[in-house]
Amino acid sequence: MRPVPMNLGEARAYVDQVHRHHRAPIGGLFAIGLSDGRTPPAIVGCVIVGRPVARGLDDGLTCEVTRLATDGSKNACSMLYGAAWRAARAM
Repeated sequence: MRPVPMNLGEARAYVDQVHRHHRAPIGGLFAIGLSDGRTPPAIVGCVIVGRPVARGLDDGLTCEVTRLATDGSKNACSMLYGAAWRAARAM
């Protein structure tokens, strides 16, 4: 498995399809998908990162994971959290 770029529209559609009890958030800063590495590749999870919900933390430098959804693949959540952290730190 490997992280792949994903736009917010694709990520929102994936969350609405896969997440068992929450809908996709309205907005976000960026999204990252997780490919299974096969040919043709299939998306097994995604993470949506946005501005903090708490106003006190919204200082322009802080972001938070607003939604993460996977199909249950092993280690998918950890890989997505790590990719989100690396992307946010680079920004």
